[in-house]
Amino acid sequence: MRHGLLTLTIFVVSACAHAPAERPLAGPVEQVVGAVPPEGPSSTYPEPPTPPFAQSPLAVEPLEPEAPAQPTQVAGLTPAQYADLFDRMRAGFKLEDADDRRAIDQQVNWYASNPDYMERAFGRAELYLYQIVTELEARDMPLELALLPVVESAFEPYAYSRARASGLWQFIPGTGSRFGLKQDWWYDGRRDIVESTRAAFDYLESLHDEFDGDWLLAIAAYNCGEAKIERAVEHNRRKGKPVDFWSLKLPKETRAYVPKLLAMKRLVADPERYGLAISPIPNLAYFTRVETKGQINLKLAAEIAGVSPDELYELNPAFHRWATDPAGPHFLLLPVDGAQVFTQNVAQLTEDQRLGVTHYTVRRGDSISTVAQQFQTTANVIRELNDLPSGRPTIGSDLRVPSTVFTLPAKVILAAARADGRGRSARRPHVHVVREGDSLWAIARRHGMNVKTLAMMNGMHPGDTLRAGQKIRLSGSGSRASGGSAAGRRVIYTVRGGDTLDQIAKLFQVSVSQIMSWNGMSARGAILAGQRLTIRLARRS
Repeated sequence: MRHGLLTLTIFVVSACAHAPAERPLAGPVEQVVGAVPPEGPSSTYPEPPTPPFAQSPLAVEPLEPEAPAQPTQVAGLTPAQYADLFDRMRAGFKLEDADDRRAIDQQVNWYASNPDYMERAFGRAELYLYQIVTELEARDMPLELALLPVVESAFEPYAYSRARASGLWQFIPGTGSRFGLKQDWWYDGRRDIVESTRAAFDYLESLHDEFDGDWLLAIAAYNCGEAKIERAVEHNRRKGKPVDFWSLKLPKETRAYVPKLLAMKRLVADPERYGLAISPIPNLAYFTRVETKGQINLKLAAEIAGVSPDELYELNPAFHRWATDPAGPHFLLLPVDGAQVFTQNVAQLTEDQRLGVTHYTVRRGDSISTVAQQFQTTANVIRELNDLPSGRPTIGSDLRVPSTVFTLPAKVILAAARADGRGRSARRPHVHVVREGDSLWAIARRHGMNVKTLAMMNGMHPGDTLRAGQKIRLSGSGSRASGGSAAGRRVIYTVRGGDTLDQIAKLFQVSVSQIMSWNGMSARGAILAGQRLTIRLARRS
C-alpha cells in the first residue's frame, strides 16, 4: 500500500511540473475609437500580432510539430511583447555581416565618432520607425532595412538631394512614379511616410528576386539602379569571378552604401561595444491613419486634432500646401491620442469650415490680386478656392477667401517651391515678368526668396500692388563690392501714405542720415506721399 501511495504522489508531482506555465500578461493593444482604417487589407497596415492576453495559458499543445517561430519571436517573445523597439529590431536582423571587411569598419568608426548624427536621426525616427518595422515583419524582410533611412536621409522626411531625390527613402521622380507614388502641385507621395515605405519595400523585394535572393546586391541596386548591378554581375560571370557584392566593380558611392547599412546594424546590435548609448524607442505605434472625407485646411486639422501645425506636417510631409490635395488621398496621419477627437470634430464641420474660408462680395475695381492682398493670401489660392482659371471676377459675385492667415513652416514652403520647379538649388532667373494675379509674396515664395528682400531689391514695399507686364528683379547685377559697402545699386522708392523716414530706413536696412544725404535733405522734415526717394542698396559678397 505504501508503494502504491508513493507511486501516486510521484505521478501527481510530475503532472504539476509539466503543466503549461502561465505566459506573462500584457495590456490590451489600445484601439483608437473613431479612427477609420484603410479599405480592405493592406500590407502597409498589417494585422497586429495576437497579444499575449488573447492566448489561453491552458491551451493544450498540439501533437503536430509547431511551425517555425518568426525571426522576432526570440525567447518566447512576440513582436508586441518587446518594450524597446530596438530590441524587437535586433531580434529580426538577418543580413550576413563580414567581420573582416575594412569598408564596414571605416563606416563604424565614422558613426561611432559622430554620435550627434545618430542621436538626431533616431530622434526623428521615433515618429516613423514602428510603422516601418511592422511593415518589414509583415513581408518577412530583414529588419536591418528599417535602418536604411539613416543612410538615405537621416530620417528627415523633407530631405532633398541634388539628383532631385526626396523623402525618407530618397525616391527620384521617375522611380517614384514607377512604384505608384503620386506627385502633383498639392502632394508628393515620395514624402508620404506610409506610401513611400510601401514603395521602397516593393522596390527592394523586386530587386531581391531579380538578384536571386541576394539582399546585399538588392540594397546596392537600390542605391545605383539595377542596370549597373546587372552589368557588373555579367562582367564578373564572363571572367569566371565571384558575383557577390564584395567582388563587383561598382561606383564609389555604392561601394560605401552597403557598408554604411551593415555598420549601422553593428552599432544598433551592440552599441556599448562602441561606446554608444542609444535611447530606447517605445514599441508602440506613434500615429494612426484617419480619414478626412475630403479636402481640409491643414492648420484647422492640426487644431481639431490637438497638435501643432509643425507636428502635423512632420507626420504628413507629402502635403506641401495649405490644405490637402482635393483629389486625394483623403487621409491624414495623426498621433494615436489625437485621432479620436479629430474624427469627432471633423464630422461636424461644413465644407467652408473644413477649408477655413469666409465669403467676399466682389466690388468695382477688384481683381484677384487685390482681393488676395486684402486677405493676406495669394492669387493662386483665391483661384483654387473658386475654380477661377483666369480673368477678373464679376462685380457682385461671391468669392471664397481664407478666413485666417497661416504661414507655412519653412520646410513646407521650400518643398512647395521645388514642386513649382524652382528650389533654392535651382538657378534663379534675374528678372520675373509679372502676370495677372501675381503679388510680391507669391513671386518671393515661388523663387525661394524672402518677400522683404525682394521688395527692397525693387524699391518697393512688400504690400505694393503689381501690374501685369511689370518686371521684378530677382537677383543683383554688376560687380560685387565687399562686405557692407553702401556703394551698391540705386533704386527709386515712391513714398506711400503714412510712411516715415524711420520706416523706410528699416525696410531698406540703411540709416535715416544716409537717405537724407542721398536725397539732398538738409533737415529731417516731413515726406509726402508720391515723393520719390533715392536709395542705395549695399551689395554683399
